[in-house]
This record gives sequence, structure tokens and C-alpha cells, in this order.
Amino acid sequence: MSDTASATATGARRLVEMLEQLDVKLVFGLPGVHNLAIWKALRESDIRLVGVRHEQTAVYAADGFARATGRLGVALVTTGPGAANTLGATGEAMASNSPVLVIATDIPAALRRRGVYRGVLHETRDQTAMFGPVTKAARLLGSVEEIAGAVIEGGSTALAARTGPVYLGVPTDLLSQQTSSGSVAMLEALPLPELSTAAVDQACEVLASASRPVIWAGGGALRADAGALVGELALRLAAPVITTYMGRGLLPPGHPCAVPGPVHAREVGVLWDEADVVLAIGTDFDGMMTQNWLMPPPPSLISVNIDGADANKNYASDVTLVGDARAVLARLAPQVPAREGLPELQRRLTAIATEVEASIAGDDEQAKAFLEIMERALPADSVVVADMCIPGYWLAGYRRVPRPRKLAYPMGWGTLGFGFPASLGACLAGAWPTVCVTGDGGFLFAAGELATVAQERIPVTIVLVDDGGYGMLRFDQARAGDEPFGVDLAGPDFAALAMSFGLPATTIEGFGQAFEDALGRSVGSHEPHMIVVRAALKPPPTTSPRWYRRS
Repeated sequence: MSDTASATATGARRLVEMLEQLDVKLVFGLPGVHNLAIWKALRESDIRLVGVRHEQTAVYAADGFARATGRLGVALVTTGPGAANTLGATGEAMASNSPVLVIATDIPAALRRRGVYRGVLHETRDQTAMFGPVTKAARLLGSVEEIAGAVIEGGSTALAARTGPVYLGVPTDLLSQQTSSGSVAMLEALPLPELSTAAVDQACEVLASASRPVIWAGGGALRADAGALVGELALRLAAPVITTYMGRGLLPPGHPCAVPGPVHAREVGVLWDEADVVLAIGTDFDGMMTQNWLMPPPPSLISVNIDGADANKNYASDVTLVGDARAVLARLAPQVPAREGLPELQRRLTAIATEVEASIAGDDEQAKAFLEIMERALPADSVVVADMCIPGYWLAGYRRVPRPRKLAYPMGWGTLGFGFPASLGACLAGAWPTVCVTGDGGFLFAAGELATVAQERIPVTIVLVDDGGYGMLRFDQARAGDEPFGVDLAGPDFAALAMSFGLPATTIEGFGQAFEDALGRSVGSHEPHMIVVRAALKPPPTTSPRWYRRS
């Protein structure tokens, strides 16, 4: 081979080389006539390609991978409808700040006419524009020479704080063109503004004067790996720590300051109402956590956030500390005077835990049994991926998540159908055991991925709770005094469906000993398994129809 030939590569090969340079080991995708050149390049790569059955699944799986690892998730899809099919999942990644790179082909550059819709196969009027509202950045390439830099830039942008999805459109004819080969310089993260010493001093003064401080920690604290510092600061302040959906697992359940329940429960909400100072770490106080901002603003609010505007958009802060949560807390924690009161706080939190448990039992004994079995039967390193379904709502609010990144829940956009495909990405990331909890309605969004589970031998445990329809919507209609309409669903024999793909499956009535036994066997087997549970749960207080704060 000549020196010239060895120094060049096709656009497709260049794209894959750059994914390798980004240390990508796994991609999810669906082939089409426009992107087969990428499939050919992947054949010659060490990157594992997992072929899925729907483009939306490719992004959900990449999202599940990213949530379980904090690393870049990658989805590869084809032009037009293939790209459009990813939008719901890409929006969920955006709302939940998941670092996902979506790469789609576009119509050939040679056939494009600026401002003219010509009717090329899979053409849209502006494919890239579809991704603008649901990504950090969206870019259409104009030449083969742009591929290398664009992939590195896209992956780096997705991973840069605040993390989120990036879209890259590649005209299909660029994939076969030749371009230079070789490594590309990685982009350095833009430095955050220098932390203000005056702001740190002011925050310390406010915290020193607090008599009832509360820490509210969100996904930004988890993504910054700030859990240990949050726990240290909580102990110094003798302050309870409330975590958001995205912050679950930040503190271990046994931490003396960990609040044993969601803020949507009255027993927990009173901590917020009594606080004279709230220290908010890595959160934007979204509507789903604050019951659409019906939680009253605290008398004093200190915010730690990489984005000052984000920190103040919903509740105005008295002090804003702009920076990475771990770096800010490393400065703040040693300067905060220690407070007495930890024994009293522990007694208070123990009493709240008892009240929360009694409230769950009074609400729904089956929900109580479900949560208890999930805690007993699952090892501490299990990842639970919950869909937007009633059992998923119970887990997201009340599961005692043992470690960071051990619960994935779509409380960004709240997309039904997230759970099953996202669990495949989490499981293939090496997060084992992985348990998907889904309802019968949401599972059917991506039931075809049973074929992916079988083909790739993905050892995921699928807990499918079958209540015969959209149980949450049935509850909404009944609450309004209406008869159920359009929410009861005909469904297959789910166990037989799984077995038709060669996957073992079990059907169980309710959350009793049989469920616990089946769950224990499945997570210990390192094999895929479906457990169908016929049960109907009442929605928890974390769901909007049951919020106790009302306008």
C-alpha cells in the first residue's frame, strides 16, 4: 500500500475512527440504504454494534448506557423518517441531561438544492432543524473533511457540563468520499468562571446563621460525583438532604441525613416548609419536583449550579455559587461552622420514615409489598430502569436507591416507552443486574426489542406489570367521575410473546412470595427473563393528580 493510500480513509471510516478516539466501545443503531457505509466501517472496528428494531430505541438505549456510566452514548440511524423516529427519545435525553450523540445520515449533498424540496428519497425540508429544540447542538456537515472534527466536537459537547444530547447530520455521499486520516486534537472543556470568594463567604455566613437548614440536591450534584461532599456538608450542618428524581442514590440510604421519602409526601414536605435556609445543589427546581412551584420559596436560598441563570429561573437565590458542584462544595464545606443537632435530626428522620411507611401501607398494600420485595431481592449494585408507569412512579419516589446511577427514570420529558429500551443500554454497559420495570402499555412501544434481547443475549430482567391498560389515565378518569374510556387495552399473552423469542418468562398474580422468588432467581441467573405480574396499583402521591399542594 502506498503512503498516500495509508494516509486516507473514507468518510465512513473516518467517522468510526473518531468514535474510537472518543473511547466509544458500543453503539446502537438501525441500518438503512443511506448509512450502510458506516456499518461496513464498524465491521472493521472494535466498537460493538447493537442493532435494534426501531430508531427511537437506539437513542433510548444510548441514553440508558449514558445514565448508567456517565459516558457518551451513541445512536446511529438513517435519513428522514429514521432520524425523525429518534426525536421523542432525544427530547428525553435533553430534559434529563444525558450525554448522547445522535448521528444520522441526510440526503446526498450532491442532490441538495438550497431552499428547494426536490423529493429525494427520505428528504425533509430541514432535517437538522428538527433537532434544534431537543439538543445542545445540531449540525449538518457540508464536506467530508468536516467529519472528523465534527464527531470529536459533537461528542465533547455532549459530555461537557451541563451534559446533553448532540445531533450530527452526515450527507450520505460524504461517507464514500476519501479524506485524510489520523488523530484529531480533542477539545478542551471551556473553563467555568472563577468562583467568587465573596460569594463563598456570604454563603458561609448565611449557613452559619441557619437554625433549620435543608439541602436539596439534584442531578447536577450526582453528575459531578459530589455525593461524598454533600454528605459531609450535611453532617456539619445537621441538615436533612432531599434528593430530586435525577439525584436519587446521591447519598446511601443509611446516611444519617438522607431523607426517607420524596418531597411530594406531606411528611417530607414539612421539612421544606420549616426550613429557614435551603442549600440547592445542582438543580433547577423543575415543576415535577416542586408540584409546579407550589412549594413556597424559602426564606433564604443558596444555589450551587454551573449555570447561574438556570439556578435562578424558578426560585430566586440570595447567593449563587457558579461552578461544578464538587469543586464548589470542596471550597464551601471546610469553611461552614459545624452545628449541633444531629441526634435530633436522626430522630426526626426516623419518625418521618415510620410515617412514610405507614402512609404507603394505607395507600396500597400491594405497592408496599412491591417496594419491600424490590429492596430485599435486588443486590445493592442493581440498576433499576423504570418506565412512566404506576410501579415506576412508586420506585422513582420511594425506592431507597443504594448508589448513584442505580435508578434511571424518564422524569425529564416523561416519555412513555423509555424503560425497556433504556434498560438494554444500561445492561450492555455492564450494569448488572439490570431490572426493567414497565407497564403493559409502555412495553408495547418497543416490544420488538425482545428480538434484540434474544439476539444479543442481554441479561436483563423485565418486570412487566399488567393492569390491562393505561392505569394512570384510568385513575385520572375515575377521579374526575368519568367511566374509563379509551384506556383499557387488549394485550397479548406477554409471557408467551417473550417465549416466542426464546426468552424464559413467568406469569404471577400480585406481589407476593412467588414474585420475590422469581425476581431473585432471575437476577441471579445472568440470563434474560420476563416476569409478568398481573396487578393494579394505585398511583403514589408523587403523581400530579395526588399532589397535596394545590393552588
